[in-house]
Amino acid sequence: MRASDDDRERVARVLHAAASEGRLTLDELQERLDTVYAARTYGELEPVLADLPDTGTPLVASPRRVSEEPEDTRVVVGFLSGPSRRGSWLVPRTQIAVAVMGGVTLDLREARFGTDEVTIQAYAMMGGVEIIVPDDLDVRVDGFGLMGGFDDTAAGAGDGTGPRVRVTGFAFWGGVDVKRKRRRPADD
Repeated sequence: MRASDDDRERVARVLHAAASEGRLTLDELQERLDTVYAARTYGELEPVLADLPDTGTPLVASPRRVSEEPEDTRVVVGFLSGPSRRGSWLVPRTQIAVAVMGGVTLDLREARFGTDEVTIQAYAMMGGVEIIVPDDLDVRVDGFGLMGGFDDTAAGAGDGTGPRVRVTGFAFWGGVDVKRKRRRPADD
């Protein structure tokens, strides 16, 4: 399979980190970087990292990582209503979800990602925001609930093939629920 520019940059970042940790000399770093930037396939990239510790960074990008450029910010508001984003949709760099006496659902199981990290800002006031993530996503939850709940039980590393999702925000007399669910059988 052909390697993309993003794949080469991801491997280069791992090599730079290894050099900064003292695992590679500057000469070794330069030699490996030359190989990386000349590589055309994943098979040519794999040996460059073979003798280095596993960094948790996948060599191959997520199959849901697309070359489309995502919007910087998108807002979805549920005011006395219940909008949702489901199916195949391009996740923006920052997705803002606001639920006021209503609910918002963001289902990321079939979503596409144009970047390696996205932020979801979830705000629930007497309403709820539900965020559904599959097992491959690395999820970080940093929200706060006041007389409400901000559930972070789904937080944690994914299987190493998906992007990172940061969930931040605030819940007041409402709730933000981040939960992991398996992909639908059609996606397996």
